[in-house]
Amino acid sequence: MFIITILLFNSIRVPLTIWFCVPLALIGVSTGLLVMNSAFSFMALLGFLSLSGMTVKNGIVLADQINYELDQGTEKYEAIFNSAVSRVRPVCMAAVTTILGMIPLLFDGFFEGMAVVISFGLGFATILTLIAVPVFYTLLFRVKYRHHSEFD
Repeated sequence: MFIITILLFNSIRVPLTIWFCVPLALIGVSTGLLVMNSAFSFMALLGFLSLSGMTVKNGIVLADQINYELDQGTEKYEAIFNSAVSRVRPVCMAAVTTILGMIPLLFDGFFEGMAVVISFGLGFATILTLIAVPVFYTLLFRVKYRHHSEFD
């Protein structure tokens, strides 16, 4: 999957900004497993693999919007900021529908671990993606903050 994202963006830094969020999703996964008193089973492992794909998809949506803004001639810092703001609704709606779809599986003994991992992990990873991808992008591309005021 990492090689595919490299080929998708013709860069190594953009996929790194996206993939840095995947291990951080473990915070939400472990919190969910502890809160729900669930074990990390084989189904939970499959859920984590699915979660990593969803997290990468959310990062791709955000990084693609940043590239689109840059292609339109927007300044780098402004493009990153505008992209993060404009992609909140699509990324959150995709996550919310997936989380709501996992609710019935929380009460199934076989699928409980997977549902917990996907629900809690995706909830945390979505918020994390909207914050961390712009930060990682700014750091990896060394984008400087430039304050714009009305009097410039």
